[in-house]
Amino acid sequence: MENIGQAYGFFYCAAQTAAVKAELPDAKRLSNAPSELELTLIDGMPAIMKHVQRDSKLVALAEEAGQSGDNFLLHAKLPGGTNKDAAKHLAGVLNRLYCSSLYAPGDEFKSDITYLENGEYVLQD
Repeated sequence: MENIGQAYGFFYCAAQTAAVKAELPDAKRLSNAPSELELTLIDGMPAIMKHVQRDSKLVALAEEAGQSGDNFLLHAKLPGGTNKDAAKHLAGVLNRLYCSSLYAPGDEFKSDITYLENGEYVLQD
């Protein structure tokens, strides 16, 4: 069975979901992420909580993200990669989103990227 690396990026964006989804292909390409990287955008805390509900540790992280104002989750899957690899590529995609027209110059950008390592979720450096 092939390993699938996974990472989760919580972030805030004032743009509509459709606008964020429309930027994802360019953000992925401009960040030089591998074509195999699969990205799933989840909008709003109720949908985010439903997406992570099977993992109590991830639920706790999602609750913290919601309390800090994050309204999107970008879930990355990398077939054949590690969780850390998926997190690295996810960071690149999120950075490209911040450089896109979704954010005005001077807008603050904050994201929290986490992945499972040795049974615990760690925040990407």
